[in-house]
Amino acid sequence: MLEILLCSVLTIVPDFLFRRYVQNKRIGKEITIFSVWYELRWGITACMVLAVSLITVIFYNHPSTTNVTLFFRTIPIVPEINGRVAEVYVGFSGPVAKGAPIFKLDSSKQEAAAEVARRKIAEVDAELRVAQIDILKSEGQIQEAKSSHQQALDELETKRELQKRNPGMVPLREIERLEVTAQGRLGAITSATAAKQSATERVSAVLPAQKASAEAALAQAEVELDKTIVRAGVSGQVEQFALRVGDIVNPVMRPAGILIPEGAGKRSLQAGFGQIEAQIMKVGMTAEVTCVSKPWTIIPMVVTDVQDFIAAGQFRGGEQLIDAQQVTRPGTLLVFLEPLYKGGLDGVTPGSSCIANAYSSNHDLIVAKDTSATRRVVLHVVDALGLVHALILRLQALLLPFKTLVFSGH
Repeated sequence: MLEILLCSVLTIVPDFLFRRYVQNKRIGKEITIFSVWYELRWGITACMVLAVSLITVIFYNHPSTTNVTLFFRTIPIVPEINGRVAEVYVGFSGPVAKGAPIFKLDSSKQEAAAEVARRKIAEVDAELRVAQIDILKSEGQIQEAKSSHQQALDELETKRELQKRNPGMVPLREIERLEVTAQGRLGAITSATAAKQSATERVSAVLPAQKASAEAALAQAEVELDKTIVRAGVSGQVEQFALRVGDIVNPVMRPAGILIPEGAGKRSLQAGFGQIEAQIMKVGMTAEVTCVSKPWTIIPMVVTDVQDFIAAGQFRGGEQLIDAQQVTRPGTLLVFLEPLYKGGLDGVTPGSSCIANAYSSNHDLIVAKDTSATRRVVLHVVDALGLVHALILRLQALLLPFKTLVFSGH
């Protein structure tokens, strides 16, 4: 409407002034509702052509969209294990700090496993003390065996000396018996030494390995026990948390609730512009938005990113071919808008719907030395027409509450 009114000032009004003061045709006489088309045909035709051209230039170089949303990220509250809820530490809605417990699952099985691991560690410690006593016992046996062996050797040597001095004094059978006794007591030394080595090996290697395995089992049991308490990974807000004691939760089939991170939806807006504006939308463009949750307010923005892909064309490889006819709706060009000034989105509720205008700037081309004068004028006109679009956005912001509350039927 504004474009038509502006164009009519340049076309229809001069045509009417010519008819009125040059041809002396008056409204209600020569110019009536039935003859206005014939009398003002040049002005009306020029107005329509100029209005269509003006609208095309404005909407192409200064794109607008109503597909603007303040998206915010949510984190599903999901336990790592299945279980029945034993305790709930938060309400239906409320803030939660990072690391704070949200709910707890029944942990009787995990506590029993941890207790078994602790008992196993205590058992290994007891076996270690017994093995150390066995070492002392083996050392005593070795000493006893060595003494007995030395006694047998001394007695054997004495008998041999007597036999050497006085043959026949000591029976040969007695000497053989002492030799066998000395040999047997040497075997006792070997046996006691082996028993000590075995006990030493148990103390130095076997039992420490068993204790390490028991400690690892305890650590695993404690990890599984910790999994029964679900904690907040980040600070944020728990919303619509309806989980109660006795409910069954499943990490695959049934999340427990939703956690909205602190500051979510406070940084940027996501806008979907038409595909025809893909060549116009550039990072660094200025923009303005007005949101339903903050009426009568124009928020200056800047384009920080333009997604290189349009979501309507995505597909997942499978056993069927993709038919282009399946894309029934053309996708939009996703653009990220951030406030030009700090705190620009304060007061805008995350998830709000907004209206956005983006304004192209040709200043670099205008001041370039190789730009012709005609092109400079055209570019000045294109940039100046952004004022019309800005005025339209302000009219939309002014009428938005009335349109929402009165004319929408809610």
